[in-house]
Amino acid sequence: MQKASDPPMVVRADGVYYEDADGKRYLDLSSGLIAVNLGHGHPKVVKAIQEQAARLCYAPPSLANDVRAQLADELSTLAPWQEGARSFFTTSGADANEDAIKMARMRTGRLKVLTAYRSFHGSTIGASTLTGENRRWAAEPGMAGVTHFFTPYPYRSPFATSDPSEETRRALEHLNLVLLHEDPTRVAAILIEPVVGSNGVIVYPPGYLQGLRELCTRHGIVLIFDEVMTGFGRVGAAFAAQRFSVEPDIITFAKGVTSAYVPLGGVLVRETLASYFDSNVLWCGHTYAGHPLAMAAGLAAVRAYRDERLFERAQQIETWLRDLLGALKEKHAIVGDVRGTGAMFAIELVKSRDTKEPLAPWHGPATAAMKEFFAALWRRGVYAFGRFNIIMVAPPLIIHKTELDAGIEAVDRCLAGIGPI
Repeated sequence: MQKASDPPMVVRADGVYYEDADGKRYLDLSSGLIAVNLGHGHPKVVKAIQEQAARLCYAPPSLANDVRAQLADELSTLAPWQEGARSFFTTSGADANEDAIKMARMRTGRLKVLTAYRSFHGSTIGASTLTGENRRWAAEPGMAGVTHFFTPYPYRSPFATSDPSEETRRALEHLNLVLLHEDPTRVAAILIEPVVGSNGVIVYPPGYLQGLRELCTRHGIVLIFDEVMTGFGRVGAAFAAQRFSVEPDIITFAKGVTSAYVPLGGVLVRETLASYFDSNVLWCGHTYAGHPLAMAAGLAAVRAYRDERLFERAQQIETWLRDLLGALKEKHAIVGDVRGTGAMFAIELVKSRDTKEPLAPWHGPATAAMKEFFAALWRRGVYAFGRFNIIMVAPPLIIHKTELDAGIEAVDRCLAGIGPI
């Protein structure tokens, strides 16, 4: 597969555009890998990285540094918990998810972890085990104690219903049954993306996340939201926890925390759980945890989101995307479904709306039609991220309506170019 790879050569980026070696610009319709929430080259973040590099490039995590303390304070103010929160910094979302599981296991004394089948939590051995789709297969048998369960997917319901409230009821009933067979007193944590990310941007029907919270509370299970993709304004609030009014016990983050300018992840832990480690060993640690360059980038990025009111801006972008993508669905028969929230949407392509047969098989090889679609989009000056039969539309939060219009027009023309199926 690597032999056939021939990616475009980009040499710079600015705002919502990439630029290649020939000087041609490309609209970034997916924020890189749903990460560059601030857009490319934000001057305040770039300046913060430059100034930090001149002052202190590295300090071991056993030493305190000023920017780490400041970023932790900023994140605590963004957290959804009234009692406050503490941060543990990592270098990626995968590390953050693994450390969150370690914390839950240490705190509860339990082993088992439940995660969803249609999910992605990272590509390390442990995070791959937590993942519920084909990217976990190469890591098998992986980490012990992980069990997967099905979650709602309204367009392709695994619970044989087209009614959202019934989908929620049956999904929670299914999870209850899984817990019964695993013994809830042995389950340390349930880890879930509050909005499914690269597996299709699935927004759970009303009541599901609330029901999950109630189940975890009832059984003393730690509820972890993987907000690596949904955090930092992507869904119209600082975190999806606020957008959906559900309080997990732990939030994992990465990507948008620095707008992807410097690698950084972390675990945001509510105070009532974090205080356990005041008198118990926290068996987590990384050479680059709290790296000063990443801390400076994160601090500048978080302040930019706040000062420029970008946490809320995705709610405005959502209205644009609903109209623009809804029009695509009306126009193109191969568009089976359009869904999303905030500035995070997906277009699902099908061979037939009646049968819902995917244009490309899930967990299967890329089809010629999908390959040509993304190549044609690039030729038209637009980059978008997609997997299988899914196109992800998740632009930087600074995008203007005219820029988004131009990007969706290119998608429109490329959809029209897909020949008979």
